Amino acid sequence: MPRVSFFYGIVITMYFYDHQPPHFHAQYAEYHAAIAIDGAKVLVGELPGRALKLVAEWAALHREELEADWERVYGGTMPESIDPLP
Repeated sequence: MPRVSFFYGIVITMYFYDHQPPHFHAQYAEYHAAIAIDGAKVLVGELPGRALKLVAEWAALHREELEADWERVYGGTMPESIDPLP
């Protein structure tokens, strides 16, 4: 599972050949969630409120890059790194 970004203790990853809808995975400490790229909705799992707000902010800033990375990993190729939150 390639790491796409890392910020404030939050690791963002994507799985090769993952299921629809387009999403990414966010892990913070013992918490894990699959987050939809379209709207940053939690599909499964959970994150603490502050971590979820940071992830949603980051996803909104990098939506186009996330969509491009989804196409890469969905097709079995490596995603590109995405800048963290400043």
